[in-house]
Amino acid sequence: MAAGSSTAEAIEVSVVMPCLNEIATIATCLRTASQSLSAAGVCGELIVADNGSTDGSRAAAAASGARVICVEQRGYGAALQGGIAAAQGRFIVMGDADDSYDFGAIPAFLEELRNGADLVMGNRFRGGIAPGAMPFSHRYVGNPVLSRIGRLFFKTRVGDFHCGLRAFTKAAYLRMGLVTSGMEFASEMVVKASLLGMRISEVPVALRPDGRSRAPHLRTWRDGWRHLRFLLLYSPRWLFLIPGFVLFIIGLLGGAVLIAGPLHIGSVVLDINALLVLGCSCILGFQLILFAVLTKTFVVREGLHPPSLRLNRLYRYFNLEVGLLAGSAATLAGIALIAGTVAFWGRASFATLDPRVTMRIMIPAVVLTVLGVQTIFASFLLSILGLQQVSHRSGAASDAARHV
Repeated sequence: MAAGSSTAEAIEVSVVMPCLNEIATIATCLRTASQSLSAAGVCGELIVADNGSTDGSRAAAAASGARVICVEQRGYGAALQGGIAAAQGRFIVMGDADDSYDFGAIPAFLEELRNGADLVMGNRFRGGIAPGAMPFSHRYVGNPVLSRIGRLFFKTRVGDFHCGLRAFTKAAYLRMGLVTSGMEFASEMVVKASLLGMRISEVPVALRPDGRSRAPHLRTWRDGWRHLRFLLLYSPRWLFLIPGFVLFIIGLLGGAVLIAGPLHIGSVVLDINALLVLGCSCILGFQLILFAVLTKTFVVREGLHPPSLRLNRLYRYFNLEVGLLAGSAATLAGIALIAGTVAFWGRASFATLDPRVTMRIMIPAVVLTVLGVQTIFASFLLSILGLQQVSHRSGAASDAARHV
């Protein structure tokens, strides 16, 4: 207990530190956090989530007044989840135990939380990064790029997605339902808070060279990829929908131009070969659009994303029957064009035809047929995935009817 009463009910703040062989710095971090809480007159507790230390870190943490929680599952996120689960405070402050962050900044985080913020992020780029505290590639490439991608994908203003010093309410944490066990836990927290419409604020924090005597746990390329992968997986719009829409429109408009005849651009002539590529672009783009809808439906159904009004509107107007009709119409149109081409070939006694003429019919015919068949089967799959949403809406309607 850092300050105030010793009863669990009186604890306002839990400071949680993940730890794996931090013997050189854990006592210093705990002492600074305890002094910060005491100076602010805050009743809090110190929790060290140990992830399998073998250097005496657990004993040092206990001697410094912390409650040590042993977390068997390895990983930065797993350790934090174990420590936060054991926390008794209404507010949680999490920070690395390598002495790179100043826990004296805790009062600034608490002020934001008391003013209504759900998540308060530290921002090292605003607070100052001391020489040698962050590798060049992290400071000028990795962190800025990943943070910019996160802001673009999830419409948040967070300037430093990966700051290890942050605070949040226990209630907000439970709503987020965080599941990742590795370094991407940092990104997941910001992404989930943004998707749920939580109030996020930032405070400047200083970063100094850590005091560890071992190699860092962070692996630049491995962990950078894990962060990027997570951002992509949680954004079907940017992973599937936008690339798919671009490919589909390029294929559709470009194909419409080339069906009429070759296109001359200076000395370059675009003919049936380009038409074939554009047809493939159209099919691929349509597939990606379907992936976006399917993925969004799945993640909403599984609770990984909050409910989507756009998705509900889609299911309101696009059901299995509509999909079957549209897909059947496209398939039949494509088959009719193929049959017409074969008939034309038959009238020529099945002799060799000019591909520059026949392929202008055959390529669109095949594209239409493929798109139609994809639509039919995708409609069945969407209906299966959407069953739970339909049942939820029906249940809600029944509940409402019972209360009328």
